[in-house]
Amino acid sequence: MDDAFITDFADSPVPERHLEPVARETRRGRAATANPDGRFETVSRERFDDGWDLDDDLPALATDVQVEKAKTIITRNTSPDVPFERSINPYRGCEHGCIYCFARPSHGFMGLSSGLDFETKLFAKPDAARQLARELAKPGYRAKTIAIGTNTDPYQPVERTWRIMRQVLEVLAEANHPVSITTKSALVLRDLDILSVMAEKHLVKVAVSVTTLDRKLARAMEPRAATPPRRLETIRTLSENGIPVGISVAPVIPALTDHEIERILDSGKAAGAREASYILLRLPLEVAPLFKDWLLEHHPERYRHVMSLIRSMRGGKDYDAEFGKRMKGSGPYAWQIARRFELAAKRLGLARRGSALREDLFQPPDGAGTQLNLF
Repeated sequence: MDDAFITDFADSPVPERHLEPVARETRRGRAATANPDGRFETVSRERFDDGWDLDDDLPALATDVQVEKAKTIITRNTSPDVPFERSINPYRGCEHGCIYCFARPSHGFMGLSSGLDFETKLFAKPDAARQLARELAKPGYRAKTIAIGTNTDPYQPVERTWRIMRQVLEVLAEANHPVSITTKSALVLRDLDILSVMAEKHLVKVAVSVTTLDRKLARAMEPRAATPPRRLETIRTLSENGIPVGISVAPVIPALTDHEIERILDSGKAAGAREASYILLRLPLEVAPLFKDWLLEHHPERYRHVMSLIRSMRGGKDYDAEFGKRMKGSGPYAWQIARRFELAAKRLGLARRGSALREDLFQPPDGAGTQLNLF
């Protein structure tokens, strides 16, 4: 990517908002500014003035949760870009509403929008723990660390009511099965009793994601996630209870949060983090227009600079899904971010890869509703 492209893009006029915005009062407490039709829908809808002059004010969007019956609960991953083979997602959609969330396009498979639908129309898997026990009890199952929170947050607000994540942890703890957890929520502290016991056996570690230390920016960008100070306090409490904890600077957003890399790592280390990681902002499919519309609403003066740097690291595109590049980007600016992170982590003694969790203690659950062997 040459400098000419960056200069030309930076000097271009700021575009008009290209998604039909939902009224601010209706989307109060949400990050997405719009609710565009899903990419698999054959019909698109657009609001227009029909001349009736009716009151269009609608109440603020409420969160709706439906039950999803999953055939299996453990997902197998083959991507070379992620350090795990297996994962569990107790929920589909996420009330945290992070505008940059790469999981938003998955709502298209449900015939829903990646915008406000993703934040308000959620799917819970109440049979997750029971299904997990059955899968762990299958003959020949071999334990490998299961990652939870890699897609949507298992400790999002609805977990207070549904308690699916806690039930899943209970099954894993009983079976001595290793698990790694990623979250932005202080609700993980509710399960200290289980996590502490698992930590004594080297069966668990937690990563707390901190995107920014700016409370105002976090409120607009991650409206229903824990505040940055609360996340740091969560790291401290986990560490004080003997639970291995890391800090994830994710995502790093060029010209918006990238200047905070060192401060976030310093704060995480001071709170007790042992490990550190980062992921560059990803804008796949519907996430790109949603993020750009959010940026135009909240930081229009930075729009050109942010997008020029993103495209300089993505081969001139909003996103490049190529393995080996999608998490870290490419080009001079991506290299600079990587070196800054590497030097800061090294200075603070934060491990890039923590010690492996134990897999040799696994004991299959008894019974668990599996079919009896006839021979």
